[in-house]
Amino acid sequence: MRGDSNGVLSCLERERLEEELSEARSRGRNLSRLRNLTPFERAALEGREQAAQTRLQDHDEEHGCQR
Repeated sequence: MRGDSNGVLSCLERERLEEELSEARSRGRNLSRLRNLTPFERAALEGREQAAQTRLQDHDEEHGCQR
């Protein structure tokens, strides 16, 4: 981790983005266990997960604080 305040903030932001991705994955997994999802619901959940993954990748490229 970088010693400057930007490095610390970047890592905190990365943790938040990782948590967001984990929650998106968990939500899709849990809902699909409860019942059959409609194609619209499945697409929405997959879109949410993909968006979270993209935000995390963009952050890594911009700040270079990937683990």
